[in-house]
Amino acid sequence: MMNFKNMKAHLALLLAASMWGLMSPVGKAAMEAGITGLILANMRMLGGALCFWLTSLVVRSEKVPPRDLLLMFFASMLGIVCNQGCFTFGLSLTSPVDASIITTTMPIFTLVLAAVFLKEPVTPMKVGGLLLGSVGALILILGAQGGGGKAGNIWGDLLCMSSQISFACYLTIFKRLITRYSVFTLMKWMFTYAAIAFIPFSYGDVMATDFGSLSPVVWLEAGYVVLFGTYFAYIFIVYGQKQLRPTVVSMYNYMQPVVGSSVAVMMGLSDFGWTKAVAALLIFTGVYAVTQSKSRAQELAEKGLPAEE
Repeated sequence: MMNFKNMKAHLALLLAASMWGLMSPVGKAAMEAGITGLILANMRMLGGALCFWLTSLVVRSEKVPPRDLLLMFFASMLGIVCNQGCFTFGLSLTSPVDASIITTTMPIFTLVLAAVFLKEPVTPMKVGGLLLGSVGALILILGAQGGGGKAGNIWGDLLCMSSQISFACYLTIFKRLITRYSVFTLMKWMFTYAAIAFIPFSYGDVMATDFGSLSPVVWLEAGYVVLFGTYFAYIFIVYGQKQLRPTVVSMYNYMQPVVGSSVAVMMGLSDFGWTKAVAALLIFTGVYAVTQSKSRAQELAEKGLPAEE
């Protein structure tokens, strides 16, 4: 029977996935109303830094040595600048449905990198899942047409996929750093570094935008992306990761395209045809196969050997 702590972890993951799923159509609506992708990405980074620094004032403080501060800088480049920058800018080019579906490829990239860097076992199920997910992503990208309207866009799709690869690299390379500190300590530094590093990329768009002409609805949409799609979602996902196995955490990626695509279609921001349905089915099946394969820790446990540190 599921204990209360695990129930809270599942609820946290469900909320995080739903917030990220809703972020695609809401963010797309804000960008169609006058906020560019680069500006929205910088809003996420600056807003995230502010929220996590304010929260860090009322939670237990942790001392971070200079070496780890340097590691957090490089972690922020992969986990925030490349991840959020590529995704938000890619979303400005492609449809919310495409962006939502592509987010489900992240567990595949994570497990491929884990096999290379963390020596996770490569099983036939993982290979089969990887092939299915790759074919689905390829169908989605090749089926993208044009750059505007409801259709997808090949460059937008590739940018969204690049964001998933960068986050997978972040999870794999900085696995020990992530588990060493609380989410507030880790994120306040990472978002600060990211905001500073991203300013040169978004400066031109910021200076060219008339923020006074933006409607209150657009500001609310941008506020949702910063507060819920960034701040609360990161808190919930880290809480879930600390309580549940990675395979269970990965399964909640399925919620993002379900929420994002449904809301995008209802808002008239995108359409959902047979091509996208087939691509989504292949990606979902591939991710499920990969995440259900045995981990290195499980194989060691079955052989009666202690887990590696």
